[in-house]
Formats: sequence, structure tokens, C-alpha cells
Amino acid sequence: MIIVTRPGITEAELDHIRERVEALGMRTHVSRGEQRTIVGCIGDEERLQEVALLRMPGVERVMPVTKPYKLVSREFSVERSVVRAGDGPSALFGGRELAVIAGPCSVEGAEMLRETAWAVRRAGAGLLRGGAFKPRTSPYAFQGLGLEALRLLAEVRAETGLPVVTEVMDTRQVELVAEYADVLQVGARNMQNFPLLSEVGRVQRPVLLKRGLSATIKELLMAAEYIMVQGNRDVILCERGIRTYETATRNTLDVAAIPVLKAETHLPVIVDPSHAGGRSELVAPLAFAAVAAGADGLIVEVHPDPERALSDGDQSLSPDGFAELMRRLAPFAEAAGRTLRAPALEAA
Repeated sequence: MIIVTRPGITEAELDHIRERVEALGMRTHVSRGEQRTIVGCIGDEERLQEVALLRMPGVERVMPVTKPYKLVSREFSVERSVVRAGDGPSALFGGRELAVIAGPCSVEGAEMLRETAWAVRRAGAGLLRGGAFKPRTSPYAFQGLGLEALRLLAEVRAETGLPVVTEVMDTRQVELVAEYADVLQVGARNMQNFPLLSEVGRVQRPVLLKRGLSATIKELLMAAEYIMVQGNRDVILCERGIRTYETATRNTLDVAAIPVLKAETHLPVIVDPSHAGGRSELVAPLAFAAVAAGADGLIVEVHPDPERALSDGDQSLSPDGFAELMRRLAPFAEAAGRTLRAPALEAA
């Protein structure tokens, strides 16, 4: 249930509404806009019948929320959410500037990470990605450097100013990863790891939630609800392709999911063209399609020497390839009403 207030509601009137609702054992979530404020009511909505809501000063109307996800629902927020992952406009998800995260699938060492970070920064990326703990299909594949990788990411962030995005795989890792990362990524394989979702919901770090390999949009939004119900409102959704009968690509990029999600939720939506295509030559066209469809950002895999990458080399762009992608992306961003971060002029 949501309570829509009248324009010009006073703080005293708003406090009175919240106190009456919370006295019934429900929780409230306030979303403020320029003209109106929405009070979301979470809990047993039957209890609200005990209160004459429309008689309260400042209440304009009361509306039910029929969707199973409440906090995530578009109706629960007056305006679209903007998630900040660091300083400056390039670390905003959901703003006018397109958020671009770039970096290696896995952190393999200090020099390769530093080289990649400076290269993507010069090309216009606003955030650095790098895997420390890697969920691999084979237990014999490279699993990441763990704590050493987290320390390297923090060092390179201090040098370049790029906020860090890295994946957390286990509830036992959340506090550790949160010490080093600016954004906690929950990967596709963990989208319905409900204890993990609840745990990242308790920390004060933005969460990048990737859609599961075979997850529906509803399941993705319910996973985001698990995070938000714990108090963390800074959730970024990521469409990264889903598993279908098609084998020509690694996954099938669900472009239609972007406008559907934008209609269903107030949360920012980004796209991972690297995992969707699985091949470097497909990254650019999928990125163009994503931005044209309304995505708020991209997460792209970049490696200084893709042929020697310890993971996902086939889908990784070289630094020069990423710079070319960013150059060609500009008109698509402009057509979608977005701006791109200008390429940096300084050398590493």
C-alpha cells in the first residue's frame, strides 16, 4: 500500500502518518519528490483498515501495490533512483551520464590491473571492475587471487580515482569485500542465494545484482527486494544475457528486459554485453543496442592481453578496442539523451 500526500505537506503531518502506520506493526518507506511525497507501507495491509487514512491531514489518496515486490516497484518511488558509488558524476547510476564500468574479468597481478585501469580511465570509464573471487564452472579453473586481489584493487583505486566493483560469493566474504570495494557485485549464479542477498542488504555499499542464467524478470526483482528489505536501497540491476536454445552466442541478450525493467522498477538498469555475446566482436553492437534501449550503464571486460587472460579472454576487449567502443558509443548515448564521460588526457 502507498499513501500519496498532498503538495506542501508539513513534516509534522508526515510524521503523524508514519507514526500511525508504524503503530500497527508495519514499516514505512518515504520517497520525496518536488511536488509530492509517497509513504510506502510494508507489512500486513489488512491492519491499515483500522486507521482512517484519508482523514489524516496531508493525505491525498491511498493506493494498493498489487505486485509481489514492494520496495523495488516503480510505484514505491516518486522519482527514479540514482545510486552513487563514489565521487563525481561518473560514479552515478541512473543519472544523465552513462555509467561505464570496465576492467578485467579477474585480477591476475598488479601490473596488468594498473595498466588496464589507466587505459579504461583514459578512454572514459568511470568505474573499475575486477574479480577477486571467481565462481567458475570448473573447479580446476582459475579461482581468483582473493584477498591479494582486493588489496590490489584498493591500491589502483587510490592511484586512478576509479571506484571499484568486485563480486562477493559468500556470506562470509561480505564484510571483507565491503572493506575494499565501492560496489558489491552479486553474480548471476548467486542471484537467488537468499542468505547472501540478505547479508549484502545489511551493509552500506551499493549492490550490483546480475540477472540469473535462467531467471525471469519477476525473479530478478524479487531478488532485489531481498536486498532492499534489509535496509539497503542502493541496488543496481544488470541484464547480462539469459540461457536459451541458441548456441551462436554465450548467452542471449534480452534487450526487451531493459524497457520492461524501467517500467516495473525505479532502480537503475545496466547491461553486460561481454557475458551476453561471449565474443569480443559482439561487445560493441550489443552495447549500442543496450544504450539505445535505455540502459543506464554498461559493464565491460577489458584485458591488456586478452589472448593470455586467465578467464574470459574470448570476450575481453583490448584497451584499444575499449577506446574504440567508447568513441563509437557517443552518438548512441546522445540519441538516448545521455552523455558520456570525456576521455582523460593525462598519461598513466
